[in-house]
Amino acid sequence: MAGGAAAEASRRRGPAWWRLPLLAFGFVALFLGTGAGLARLGWTMPDAATGAAALHGPLMICGFFGVVIALERAVAIGRAWAYAGPLLAGLGTAATVHGAPQLAPGLYLAGSLVLLAASLDVLRRQRERFMAVIAIAAGCWTAGAALWAGGAAVHELVGWWLSFLILTIAGERLELSRFMPPSRGAANAFVAIVAAMLLALPFWARPWAPPLYGAALLALAAWLLRQDIARRTVRQRGLTRFIAVCLLSGYFWLAVGGAVMLAFGLEPGSRAYDAALHALLLGFVFAMVFGHAPIIFPAVLRVAVPYHPVFYAPLLLLHASLALRLAGDAAGQFAWTRWGALLSALALAGFIANTLGAVLRGRGGQRAG
Repeated sequence: MAGGAAAEASRRRGPAWWRLPLLAFGFVALFLGTGAGLARLGWTMPDAATGAAALHGPLMICGFFGVVIALERAVAIGRAWAYAGPLLAGLGTAATVHGAPQLAPGLYLAGSLVLLAASLDVLRRQRERFMAVIAIAAGCWTAGAALWAGGAAVHELVGWWLSFLILTIAGERLELSRFMPPSRGAANAFVAIVAAMLLALPFWARPWAPPLYGAALLALAAWLLRQDIARRTVRQRGLTRFIAVCLLSGYFWLAVGGAVMLAFGLEPGSRAYDAALHALLLGFVFAMVFGHAPIIFPAVLRVAVPYHPVFYAPLLLLHASLALRLAGDAAGQFAWTRWGALLSALALAGFIANTLGAVLRGRGGQRAG
């Protein structure tokens, strides 16, 4: 993640609007993937979303997160070739939108390979543990995309794609632990947790693998809660507190997702499958997105995203809607699950509206200054 000083320096060079089309690819995938997910639950959606219902997972993970993470990595390393990563992943979504979904797996795979190359390039120059974890995360996206391109079902490779997102976040939080350096024992525990996650992935079809992975996620949630600087920054004010609240609430859902996997496994189509994946992807990963958007947007687009207390509204709605969805899964009340999903989509829409509003406020402030 870019620091405040770097983001401020970027903004002084003027907005990088030429990156906006790449970012737009990601948000097209977010809109289409969210609509596809709602269509799967019986909500009436536009034909494009209904037709992409089977691609809900790939659109969200490869189409949205893949583009955003690959774009952020390209900006960070400052090499022109790295922008092929978000471009190729974005073209995978474009192929889906324009009636050629058979091209999407190969394009997403190509985009993941560029991200992996960019991550290895950084690791070559910065041989740190956190960067190794981030490079491994990129490799997990590639492994999952390769399996999908080879004909595997999404439920067979979902562990690889979960690891892509979870390890990317964990690696970035490990980087910031330099401000509260973990003990040698804590550092070794982190390595053991990552090793347990990776051990489960090649054996995902075995009954013991998802529970092992879930146990590792529980341990990771405990590690992050104990080691993350957010435990201290949550006592501050403004944007700093908001980011900390996003992080700490996300760690709660990381623990919930891990606990569900440990207790019930990850049988495709089961209520536990729905609960675990959405606790992790909505509760954990999107809480991180909400918290870091005011940092990522200034770094990627060189625009100011000034904090406003209204940022909390979509976050609260996200958590409340997810609680309703998981309550529906637990109680076998499909209506609760269905409404929880719709409210989560509204939370994402609110997040986007808030971010756009903040950018406009920032532009207005700059002109006034």
